[in-house]
Amino acid sequence: MRKRLLVAGAILTLAAAGAAHAGSVVDPTGDFLPTYAGNHDADLDVTKFSVTFDGATNLFTLNATFAGAIDPLKAGLYVFGVNTGTGVNHPFGAGGNPDTGNGNVLFNQVFVVQKSGAATLGGQTLATTISGADLGVIVPLNLLPSTGFDPGQYGWNLWPRNGVGGNNTQISDFAPNNATLQAVPEPATWAMMLLGFGGLGAILRRRRTATTAAQPA
Repeated sequence: MRKRLLVAGAILTLAAAGAAHAGSVVDPTGDFLPTYAGNHDADLDVTKFSVTFDGATNLFTLNATFAGAIDPLKAGLYVFGVNTGTGVNHPFGAGGNPDTGNGNVLFNQVFVVQKSGAATLGGQTLATTISGADLGVIVPLNLLPSTGFDPGQYGWNLWPRNGVGGNNTQISDFAPNNATLQAVPEPATWAMMLLGFGGLGAILRRRRTATTAAQPA
């Protein structure tokens, strides 16, 4: 029994460690790329980016904060790169930018969110919210089917641009820098792990009580 409890505890510990993905990143204010040739508008400067995956609803929630309120009257848009398992595209690695120099911004799909909030993926409209400097996007998992990764392993990166086209001098910032972000577990997953730890503790307490009671006086 003791061995089973130790194994259960190890599994719960590993589950907690595996679930602790880097689901949020803070990006410095004013760190426009040295190759960026556009205006340094505050709403093209990412200061925070986070991703959460809800396994109960199969929805990703993306949230980004910028250095200033999003202004649809100014040029710009937001590109989200996603690696679902076969990400081999890293066209930014040779640019000499500290944000992308090692080519670790890997993706195999992208979608764009306009400053108006308009966004589509696979021909489907995405739900978005814009409030001041904050942008939120809901992405159903079925629009991003896996090509090898579990949903919690998907890699995400956000890069604002001041225009469309293939010219990388239009890219103002990256979040995260030279990396991709994985989703944090949904609240239900954390709740299940906490219940598991609580149940394990209760079992251990009962076993200690029973052992004490069984000892001869």
